Parts: sequence; C-alpha cells; structure tokens
Amino acid sequence: MPKKRYVILDALRGFAILGIILANFPEFSLWTFSDPDTWTASDKVTRVIQTFLVDGKFYTLFSLLFGMGFSIQLANADGKLCTFYRRMAVLIIIGILHLCFLWSGDILMLYALCGMLLPLFRKLSTKKILLCAAGLLLLPTVLDALFGTSPADPLEREQWRICALYGITEANFGTWLADAESYREVLQFLHQGCVERMWEFVIGHRFFKVLGLFLIGFAAGRERIYADIKGCAPLLKRILTYGLLLGIPFSAVYTWSSMGGHPLGRVVHEIFYLFSVYPMGFAYAAGFALLFDRSAEAPGWKLLSSPGRMACTNYLGQSVMGIILFYGIGFGLGNQVGLPATELIALGVYALQIAFSRLWMRRFRFGPVEWVWRMLTYGERLPLRVKES
Repeated sequence: MPKKRYVILDALRGFAILGIILANFPEFSLWTFSDPDTWTASDKVTRVIQTFLVDGKFYTLFSLLFGMGFSIQLANADGKLCTFYRRMAVLIIIGILHLCFLWSGDILMLYALCGMLLPLFRKLSTKKILLCAAGLLLLPTVLDALFGTSPADPLEREQWRICALYGITEANFGTWLADAESYREVLQFLHQGCVERMWEFVIGHRFFKVLGLFLIGFAAGRERIYADIKGCAPLLKRILTYGLLLGIPFSAVYTWSSMGGHPLGRVVHEIFYLFSVYPMGFAYAAGFALLFDRSAEAPGWKLLSSPGRMACTNYLGQSVMGIILFYGIGFGLGNQVGLPATELIALGVYALQIAFSRLWMRRFRFGPVEWVWRMLTYGERLPLRVKES
C-alpha cells in the first residue's frame, strides 16, 4: 500500500529549491568572486536583498525539511535501522560524486553524515531533542570565541598547495572556470574545491549547525505537525511572529556586517547570523504552512510541489545547468553578467525545473535520482512508470 504524501512537504521542498538556486547561482556565475569595486548600483541593491531575504534562510529551511523527512523514514523503518543507514550511505555516495565531479558547494554528503546520527536521538523526548538542537546551534559562536579560525588553517594550506599544482592563483581563481576549455580544467578546479569545501565546513561549524537544524526538523516530523497544520496553527503563528520580530532586525545588521566585511569581528557576525538566519528560516516555514492551510486547493501549490517531489534531482540539476550556462565548457556566461541578471537566469532555470518536474511526475513515480537512490537502498529494481505500480 503506497504511503500517503503530504502536499505541504512537497511544496515546502519546492520553495526551498527556489531559494537554493537563488543562493547558489551567484557562485556558479562567478559573480561572487568579482571585485566589489566593480559592482554596479543594481549589483549592490540585489546583493543587499539577497543577503537579507535569502542568505542562509533557505539552507535553514532545506535542512529542517531533510530532518523532517528523516523522521518519516525512521518511522517507516519500523525499528529496522539497516535500511535507513543504507539510505544515508547511498546519499553520501551521491554527495561525493556531486562534490568531485559537478560542484564543490555540495551539501548532500554532510546531510547524510548528520542524518546517520539522528537514530541516537530517537528515544529522547521532544523537549530534550530541542534542547540538544539549541545547544548545537549556539556552539559555533562559542567555538569562534575560543578558537577563531585556527582549526581550519591546515585545510586552507592544503587547498592552496593543490591550486599551485594546476597553476590556480588568487589572480585567476575567479576566472578559471569561465576560461576553462575542457572538463579536465573543471576537474582541476573541483579538486581544490573539495578541500575548500571541507575548510568551509570546519570554519563555518556546519556540522553542528546542520545537525541542530536536523534535530528541530526531526522533532517537528515526529510530532507530525505537517499532518495537522490547523491544530498546530497557534504554535505556527507564534513561530511566525517571534521569528519575524527577531529575524528582521537581526537580518538587517547581518546584511550590514556581511556587506562590510564583518567590521565588528567574526564572533559578533556569528551572533548576527544566529539571531537572523534561523528565526527567519523558521518564520518562512511557519508562514508557508499557515498560508497553505488557508488555500490548500490553490493551483500554485501544485507548481511548487512538483519540483519538491524530486528535490534531489532538481538540486543536482541546478549544478548541471550552472556548468552549462556559466562555465567555459558551456555557454561561458560566467563573469559576463551582473547579479540581477544572474538571479533572473536562476528564476528562469527554476521555471524550467517546474515544467520538467510536472511532466516527469505525470508519468513516473519518482524523480530519476530518487529512483536510483531507492533502488540502491533496497537492492532491487523498483517500478518507475506510474502504470507499472
């Protein structure tokens, strides 16, 4: 008997995928590596809006949804964790392949590693899980105050050692991919990018942040909030209200700090991040759920739910499209367009993903990556076409 799907979760994933592409495409277009002195007024305005509304908020939402999804998978496992761990092991492989061959900004590998720890918390009460989550989200600020960036220094040295092997320098770092004439050159950049990503995980304490967000999503999933939005409306309204009251002013100072190169220091910037990104991300989730509850039959939800049903496929597809559009082995638009144009291109790609996802899901039960992921997890061929089921 097929398990019931909740449109709210698919639509939220679709919304998160939209935010992810808006956050990631400035790096694919290589605009992130451009000299701030060359930014136009429209670049600066768009950057302010992006930092205020997007930066970190959709990564928060995406992480919450993964944690929620893991709670559903654990519940469906009926106490048999081997299937869950196989699922996480396959996701690690997908993440490594993405990291090494497509984009050094992969998050799936880290998600899988954090996901493997969730069964350790399954017997705790919801209150204790949330306390653990709060501690994990606060920990990066403490670590920054105690140790600064020193734990990540060896990884930074290793990154630049690899760069020297290929002739990648600070001068050509931001143009290397746009100038790449072969996939071999892209792989060279991705080689150092793998180490750079590990450096980012360490310096940004991403493991603790992701695990903390997973636990909050795990707790929300275990309480089945997604299945009773109307009954949970008072809680969701409080999350929305307090999230915006805290998140909006702190997002303003976080944006100021980001644009100004952290003028008050890394620790203070991390505090701004803590009280801006998470509350806004939680408010997005709560506000989205409340809006969905008021208009569940509106056609717009189906537009968002289609890409959400195959979120992993679309996440990886965004990397493929980024390479095709911006790298030298593709159309070579990298370093050729400003930030406003980059985000318009991102919206265009997302619109194509909506259209593709709708067509695909009319005929098939899973997205292509999700189908392979499931088959590798269960070790058997699963029906793909709708008529096969």
